[in-house]
Amino acid sequence: MAQHLIPVDEEALDAARDVLGTTTVTDTVNEALRRTAADRAGKVRDALDELAKLDLSDLDDAWR
Repeated sequence: MAQHLIPVDEEALDAARDVLGTTTVTDTVNEALRRTAADRAGKVRDALDELAKLDLSDLDDAWR
């Protein structure tokens, strides 16, 4: 795991701790990153599922 020295908005950190149920800065940041990445992966999965449901049979001749 890498270490980064960055300025942190203390109010946002405290709010994130309350929402995430974490106590340390490290745990709060890591949990927020994990949840954000999982949320994005879920959105991508959902979008791909929607694309897979499309009826593309009317496009059979589109490339001819």
